[in-house]
Amino acid sequence: MKFLTFIKEGKETLGILTEEGVIDLEAVLTEEPVKDIPTNIMDVISSDTDTLSSLSHFVNSLLESNNYSYMIQEHELHFGPCVTRPNKIICVGLNYRRHADETNAPYPEVPILFNKFSNTLTGHKQPIAIPKVTDQLDYEVELGVVIGKTAKYVTKEKALSHVFGYCTANDLSARDLQLKTPQWLLGKSCDDFSPIGPYLVTADEISDPNNLRMKTYVNGELRQNSSTSDMIFRVEEIISYISQHMTLYPGDIILTGTPEGVVLGKSPDKQVYLKPGDVVSADIEHLGTLTNSFIEELLV
Repeated sequence: MKFLTFIKEGKETLGILTEEGVIDLEAVLTEEPVKDIPTNIMDVISSDTDTLSSLSHFVNSLLESNNYSYMIQEHELHFGPCVTRPNKIICVGLNYRRHADETNAPYPEVPILFNKFSNTLTGHKQPIAIPKVTDQLDYEVELGVVIGKTAKYVTKEKALSHVFGYCTANDLSARDLQLKTPQWLLGKSCDDFSPIGPYLVTADEISDPNNLRMKTYVNGELRQNSSTSDMIFRVEEIISYISQHMTLYPGDIILTGTPEGVVLGKSPDKQVYLKPGDVVSADIEHLGTLTNSFIEELLV
């Protein structure tokens, strides 16, 4: 299934993407109450397999009834982040071979980890204000991995069974802030620096997360064009490695790194960073295209 979050009357609402449109699940359940069907994405992620199975049967029954009164078309939606309240956002740096090559960095021997916070989350089609403290804002398409089952000391062989689903992410990076010190956090954690979505796609729909095409367009120009097959550390290795050091909980997000083609990887005379008016679309095969426009920050 493909889940999404949208804002209706100021409230986060759960949607499910179908070929006919987006099901407003809360609206359906208000009229046709069904016990133990979750109505927000965090509860869905934390659900057991029986609950997810019941939800799937409920959606199929609704579609078979040809009752489309609860359908909304995507262009009508005000998207929120597809995961709304993660306990942790953990990121992996320099995890693509050709990205390391373009930045003249050695391949890491173990995953390089840093973190982001919930203030960085935003949704598809939401405008993002470029902070006044940077003039080197860069894009990074990344595969987002969303944990669905508590994981501690997980082996690589069992790691993928702890994944709820996957999403497209853009790990926005203020390079001047990121490289000011050896610690990358400041350049990664400004407001709205982690748009994710449009959809959270359940793991059963992705046969191999380590072989997905990924692209980034800036104002329609192709900038990144690669595959998760270029990752140095595969998804299962990353999950296992992190779980040796900290417990992963349902809803935790792991951003797995970006491929080559970022502004930082270009020669200085060709580095043109994001500016107000730019539109960035990050696309990952089977997961959807995440688009955001960039605007000037309005100072209070």
